[in-house]
Amino acid sequence: MIEVKELRRRFGPVVAVDGISFSVGRGQVLGLLGPNGAGKTTAMRMLACFIRPDSGTASVCGHDILKDPLGARRSLGYLAENSPAYGEMTVGGFLNFICDVREIKGAARKARLDQIVPMCSIDSVYHQSIETLSKGYKRRVGLAQALIHDPQVLILDEPTDGLDPNQKHDVRRLITEMGKDKCIIVSTHILEEVEAICSRTIIVARGKVLVDSTPKQLKEKHHASLEEIFRTITKMKKSA
Repeated sequence: MIEVKELRRRFGPVVAVDGISFSVGRGQVLGLLGPNGAGKTTAMRMLACFIRPDSGTASVCGHDILKDPLGARRSLGYLAENSPAYGEMTVGGFLNFICDVREIKGAARKARLDQIVPMCSIDSVYHQSIETLSKGYKRRVGLAQALIHDPQVLILDEPTDGLDPNQKHDVRRLITEMGKDKCIIVSTHILEEVEAICSRTIIVARGKVLVDSTPKQLKEKHHASLEEIFRTITKMKKSA
C-alpha cells in the first residue's frame, strides 16, 4: 500500500533523506526508528505530500505522490509531529471542519464522530477550545483527525508523545487493532513501543536505511535488546 523508491531531500547543504526505498503492505505496522536528525519526519512529510522530494517518488494506495498528490492524501491519515490545529476552535468544531475538508456529510459524519470521539477518549473535552488542552489531549485530537475518514494508510509521527502511561497503553492497543487490516507507519523514540506494536522496523540514520527487519529477528540475530542493537548500529555506521 506504500511504495517508496529512492526518495531524496536536502535542505541547503544538509541531506535529510538520501535515497531511501522500502514498501509497507496491508496488515503491517512499520516502526521507523532513528536518532534525532535521521530524516524520519522529513520522509513522513514527503509521503504525506507536505513537501516534495528532490528526486525519487513514492505511492500511497497506488497514487503517486508527485503525479496524484490529492489521491494520495485522500488515502491516508497523517498525524504530524506537533499535532498542528486551530487553537481557537473547539475540539468538536475542529473535527467537523476536518469532516468538511474530507467531504464527510450527514449520517456518515455523525457515525464517524460517534466512533472516533470515544475511541480517542476526547469526549470530556469535545466542547473545549484546543488552545486550552494539555499536550496529551492535543495529541489525541490530532489522532482523531487522522482517523476520521477511516483511511487505509496511517502515517503517525510520535503518536504517544505527551501521553501518560494509561493513555499510551490505550493508543498502542488501538494501533495494534487497526494494524490488522491497515497499513501503518509509526515513528517513535520509544523502543518498547516498537516491540509492543510493530511487526517490522526500519532503522535510519543520516537519511539512509541501515536495517529493515522485525524486532524479533533483530534480537535473535544480535542476542541483545532492541535498545542495545539501536545504539550499536547507529554508532557503528556513524564511525564507519
